[in-house]
Amino acid sequence: MDLREDLIGYNAGAFVCFEGKVRQHNKGKAVSAIEYEAYDLLCDNEAERIFEEAYKKYEILTAKCVHRVGRLKPGEMAVWVGVLAEHRDAGFKACRYIIDQIKFRLPIWKKEYYEDGHSGWLANEPVSLNIKRNI
Repeated sequence: MDLREDLIGYNAGAFVCFEGKVRQHNKGKAVSAIEYEAYDLLCDNEAERIFEEAYKKYEILTAKCVHRVGRLKPGEMAVWVGVLAEHRDAGFKACRYIIDQIKFRLPIWKKEYYEDGHSGWLANEPVSLNIKRNI
């Protein structure tokens, strides 16, 4: 799946993306998997607000975010944000804003599974969404 395929524009001088992957360690523990759960409807609504804010704050042409839910293994993509802008500065700033706000504001729960057989829920993190908006 090419997540960039919708982010095309002849007025764009910059395409910026962030891809977050599952690490194989966290706080000194070996991680065997991560499981994400989310409140989808609330996530979609709040993500839409985040995108509206990004469009108002930065001069971007379009943006997209995909976050997976379910069980993921180390090395797998968990979240992806892509931004198309006329200029790179706006693209970088908007991409950073979107991922930071998603991690902070969306109702997502993350459970880590460790190599030693233990597991534990962590603080709120991103959720499964696939949102794109064009201006």
